[in-house]
Amino acid sequence: MSNIGVWEPAEPGVTRKIMTPGASLMMMEVHFEEGAEGYEHAHPHEQMSYCLKGQIEFTINGHKSIIAAGEHIVIPMGAKHGARALEPSALLDCFTPLRADLIKY
Repeated sequence: MSNIGVWEPAEPGVTRKIMTPGASLMMMEVHFEEGAEGYEHAHPHEQMSYCLKGQIEFTINGHKSIIAAGEHIVIPMGAKHGARALEPSALLDCFTPLRADLIKY
């Protein structure tokens, strides 16, 4: 069963919807309850995250940054990173190349 265009749980308090991907670029919307975390991890994909609402604290290779609605952050390939919502928040995440580990057809 495909997960494209369907809201699905990620971590506790976090849901995501993966958009139809292109050949080498994909995007997903991610919603966070206040205090919810995207656990620290790394992947061989470049990532850009745009904050649609709220405030998110990112940790990238040990460095903390906060972005708010209308701001974005770039996460380099291979960087260890995680995120924590400081209030109810939403992100638009873009990845290149495709995160085949997330897409189910």
